[in-house]
Amino acid sequence: MTTYTYPGVYIEEVKSQVHTITGVATSLALFIGWASKGPTDRAGLVLSSTDFERMYGGLNKDSLLGYAVQHFFANGGGTAYVVRLADFASGTPATLATTNLSDGAVDVLQVDARNVGQWGRSITITTRQRAAPNSSRFRLVATYTDSSGRVTTETFENLSMDPADSQQQYVQSVINNTSQLINVTVLGAPPVPNPPADVTAAPLATNGADGNLLVRNTSAFESALSILGSGVYPLLDVIDLFNLLVVPGETNAAVIAVLESYCVTRRAMMIVDAASTDTLTTLQTGPNTTLVSPNGNNAAFYFPWLTAADPLDGNRPRSFPPSGFIAGAYARIDASRGVWKAPAGIEAGLAGVTDVAVKLTDDQNGVLNPLGINCIRSFPIYGIVNWGARTLVGADEIGSEWKYVPVRRMALFLEESLYRGTKWVVFEPNDEPLWSQIRLNLTAFMMSLFRQGAFQGTKPSDAFFVKCDKDTTTQDDINKGIVNILVGFAPLKPAEFVVIKLSQIAGQVV
Repeated sequence: MTTYTYPGVYIEEVKSQVHTITGVATSLALFIGWASKGPTDRAGLVLSSTDFERMYGGLNKDSLLGYAVQHFFANGGGTAYVVRLADFASGTPATLATTNLSDGAVDVLQVDARNVGQWGRSITITTRQRAAPNSSRFRLVATYTDSSGRVTTETFENLSMDPADSQQQYVQSVINNTSQLINVTVLGAPPVPNPPADVTAAPLATNGADGNLLVRNTSAFESALSILGSGVYPLLDVIDLFNLLVVPGETNAAVIAVLESYCVTRRAMMIVDAASTDTLTTLQTGPNTTLVSPNGNNAAFYFPWLTAADPLDGNRPRSFPPSGFIAGAYARIDASRGVWKAPAGIEAGLAGVTDVAVKLTDDQNGVLNPLGINCIRSFPIYGIVNWGARTLVGADEIGSEWKYVPVRRMALFLEESLYRGTKWVVFEPNDEPLWSQIRLNLTAFMMSLFRQGAFQGTKPSDAFFVKCDKDTTTQDDINKGIVNILVGFAPLKPAEFVVIKLSQIAGQVV
């Protein structure tokens, strides 16, 4: 506060009451599955199919993960996280490829692949000591050749075996914090060991196993999935935000129920695949009843599987689960129309799809749609399109307020945006000045969405309301340190049934 001592004019800057709320991203996808390469201790960020190939080894004919990620990006997806499952529990678990480098007499440096799998055996190490008087320093080069013949090389110069190195070039610190291919461990107790002797292209020839291939809907796959956590998934919790969860081809009801529950805690949607063997007959009683739980409002079920070209088989047709394609369509329509637009209809064409495993007629679609099953249809001119927008609690008999995918996703978007955009409120004095700031900022955010056409109504009062005052926050709430904010919105619901009434009129003479 300024102290006023002399007569004159004083200038003071007043802090603005505006705390702009920005809408969060709505189509960050999280994929879980088996891959031959990549980190197993964290979720990896991939921004393209090329990123996935570099980090996780690309497509593998025995795993659906790589294909689903490829389908996601081909259909408009922009950002994805990948969690790689690996077999650590069987008698032949996944292991790190490794080798030891010696100084000519004893082993002084252990070199391990960055993560488990046979891929690490394709890494070779070259070392060369510097000439005197710097013979305690050396160069290390790691070279990786992938299955398609592409070569990745990492070179580390002027390395030292001394952790107290004055030039801060200690081999463990430099390599383990920068390399994408290897980790190293200095062997032996003090004094400082000698640098490794010169070697040329020493392979990481010890261990380096993929472990058993983890195939969806098997006990081994689900056991690896459970390692992520029980109910709460540590590897997933560190992801700041994701909105779409995809486990390609997984149909085990118990597993899906746990993942649905987790999606509720993270304000995300799970895209659930039908089984590859599902038909109109098998689904006429609806999805598995275990799937249609209270947490089913955060999941949507898609049928049938889709036919697309397989790059690993000369682009011959192969059946794939729809989840990767659908996740990409969600992202594309979010970007072009907004999260309040149903990811369905003629705009939801699926790129790269040549056919559907089960061709449905309008009447057959009419049997499944009231059960909350989103059908993928083939239409002349429009091609293969997603023709459903219901959640797993979208069956007519349930009568849920979260019947439609865009309504539920819009609510999740608002919840996450307001959760992040009101953190400034914590520890502020809990009285009318704070409440008025809250109303000001939340109303501005909701008004911006109204102008974009996100709500029903022709005027703001019909579309939404924001209430935060002495009626929502009582003196007892204030005493407990609580401020209550009430936000309501009128969601846009998809025009699922378009009825056109025609009548014939007699000609009239004027």
